[in-house]
Amino acid sequence: MPHRARLLAVSIATVLALPAFAAEEKEIDQPAMTDFTTQTGLPRAPEQEAVVFELADLSFKVDPAQRHLDGDAKLTFRATKPISALVVDLDNNYRVASVDVDGVPVPAGTWKNPEGRMTVPLAKPLAAGERATLRIRYDGKPHVAKRAPWDGGFVWAKAPTGEPWVASAIQGNGCDLFWPCIDHPQGEPLQVDQHVSVPAPLVSAGNGIAMGMDEKDGWRTYHWRTKNPDTYAISLNIGPYELLQADYKSRYGNTIPLRFWHLRGEGKKADDLFAEFPKMLDFFEEVIGPYPFADEKMGVVETPHLGMEHQTINAYGNEYKKAEYGYDWLLQHEFAHEWFGNQLTNKDWDDMWLHEGFGTYMQPLYMQWLRGDMEYDAIRMKQRATVANKHPIVAGRPMREADVYSDEVGPGHDIYYKASLVMDTLRHLLGDKAFFDATRQVVYGRTDPKPGNFKPLYANTQDFVAAVKQVTGKDYAWFFNVYLYQPALPELVATRNGDRLDLRWNVPGNKPFPMPVEVRVGNEVKTVAMADGQGSLPIAADQSFTLDPHSKVLRALPHIVEFQKDAEARAKAAEAAKKAEGAKAK
Repeated sequence: MPHRARLLAVSIATVLALPAFAAEEKEIDQPAMTDFTTQTGLPRAPEQEAVVFELADLSFKVDPAQRHLDGDAKLTFRATKPISALVVDLDNNYRVASVDVDGVPVPAGTWKNPEGRMTVPLAKPLAAGERATLRIRYDGKPHVAKRAPWDGGFVWAKAPTGEPWVASAIQGNGCDLFWPCIDHPQGEPLQVDQHVSVPAPLVSAGNGIAMGMDEKDGWRTYHWRTKNPDTYAISLNIGPYELLQADYKSRYGNTIPLRFWHLRGEGKKADDLFAEFPKMLDFFEEVIGPYPFADEKMGVVETPHLGMEHQTINAYGNEYKKAEYGYDWLLQHEFAHEWFGNQLTNKDWDDMWLHEGFGTYMQPLYMQWLRGDMEYDAIRMKQRATVANKHPIVAGRPMREADVYSDEVGPGHDIYYKASLVMDTLRHLLGDKAFFDATRQVVYGRTDPKPGNFKPLYANTQDFVAAVKQVTGKDYAWFFNVYLYQPALPELVATRNGDRLDLRWNVPGNKPFPMPVEVRVGNEVKTVAMADGQGSLPIAADQSFTLDPHSKVLRALPHIVEFQKDAEARAKAAEAAKKAEGAKAK
């Protein structure tokens, strides 16, 4: 997911603006969602934990003029233990026309959906290993996202050329906003077929492989098929699109289709963005490993909202703006999620830093790979200036998506920037080979991934800790305990004692922290082991010193805190002046 713009002026990362052709200016009159539907990733029902979601065969008819959706979902489940009901999540603002199981109607009144969790009793309980197909036909007006992609729902817009331009962006509230699903990170279906009907001549760009298009009575129906998608990665993207396409010859010997659906009239801007696709693939495949969905495509679609990591059809709405480093950071960030989010999926929202932290670290790494150290260091410095340290990156308990992304009650931006710098520190601690082997271990389940020898998997924070131990043969729990499970950063205290420079790590709770650190003394850089959190080295009276001269260790820096306080004060003063000027004008 794209970085959420911070409220504080301290954030010197790119400020995110909504695209110029965002949602249509209409008063949004829509019923309230239940608290259950508003949240995503809440604990699954026992019946949901007891099934394998084998197939979601989804048919959608989208009417942009009426902002209306007709849905027909056929969902196949295989029981792993006996169950007497099927349970799915679906916004109860939809009108459900019919429900049946294996073709047998379920009488109205026997199935229930009081808060957005639909329970359908089975005429005969399923034994372990048995299958059932639940079919739900429904219709209504999908919830409208007022500020996509930071809130969930549909975006109904107009393209610059006047045609309807529609997109779903549901990560913030979950898949149940428009299809009956298991709204939890571990609710991925093994396969999803989408049949999307739109008014001709509009185009529907979808997840996975294009299986064909039929046109009849002024409607086009596009068929898409994908495997193992994140629940929130299933998306609808409809507009007057044109298609750029090419093939990428991978270093692993396979060929990856490249596809970019863009609005008419983009011309050279679309061509230039499309030219970035192969470079990004080169980077990820060399540094991380094989593109996980090479048998489907690397796909991008232009959207009327900023962006989202929809598997094989990433949403892009950055208006072709390049960062000062000469690349489109949003395209690269969302593409990173094909590895860190879609191939590797968090077991719980509490582990979302595995998506966002790794995904954010790919930006400085990409610049180092592409251009060298200046851009790499510059991006790291921007990230460092935004670290808040108010809440732990990992709470160690199940978390709601809204709380994880909140700067007030959860880690918020720290799952992006602080987590990125944690990864950078770990890389310097372990060395490149061990760091990237551990990364491959948690992403692919092995350190030697090749096309065909891995499949998408789930992981949590402890799985990554275990991967580091497996690769290195050493226990680095002390590292993760300090950086992930408590908010404050370790402080490096240096004291001159005659001809000796004494160093000590000051860690909240006096936790073990044997982090080695480099120190420049005079013209020489030396490494101090700090085996018990302390160390020393000789220093002459006329010698200066610099702690961690290459910024390899994430640590407390008072000047950053002061900068943040000053920036926040200036932002508040500016906001107060703006309000006062507005009141005066009235």
